[in-house]
Amino acid sequence: MARPRKRSDEVITVKKYANRRLYDTSKSSYVTLDDLAEMIREGLDFKVVDAKSNKDLTQSVLTQIIVEQESKEDTPNLLPQNFLKEIIKFYGGNMEAFVPTYLEQAMQNFVQSQEAMREQMEKSFGSMMPMSSMPAMDQVEDMTKRNMEIMQKTMQMFTQFPNTPKKPD
Repeated sequence: MARPRKRSDEVITVKKYANRRLYDTSKSSYVTLDDLAEMIREGLDFKVVDAKSNKDLTQSVLTQIIVEQESKEDTPNLLPQNFLKEIIKFYGGNMEAFVPTYLEQAMQNFVQSQEAMREQMEKSFGSMMPMSSMPAMDQVEDMTKRNMEIMQKTMQMFTQFPNTPKKPD
């Protein structure tokens, strides 16, 4: 899906209509959740708004994209059940406000680690190995397991704090 852009920092507005159709205002055409997922992979930024109220729906549409990707039979699940269960446990808890920041930072660290590993493999092997085979799957799996273990230990630390009573207004 080739998309000409005027500026690299342009945020595309996608309108969501009552019939659940999504309309890309930059291309004047309807799009699907798969199209939005592809836009993300291409590094394009977009905002989804309700066509009638102009309410920001981006968070819920991104969640829909994840649910759709996770339900596809031909792609591996990226979110293990235990991870999802841990996330659910934090809703409504006293650490709820800290989880998004922690997860965002953990993902940034993961991406940086992957980039560093890819660069190191390129330096070490140069043109001997095609980039599509790097990094090796077992290395990525090991790194993912280590990141999950660190995250689970951190989450367990947070749950050890006693519930703090809310102050009356």
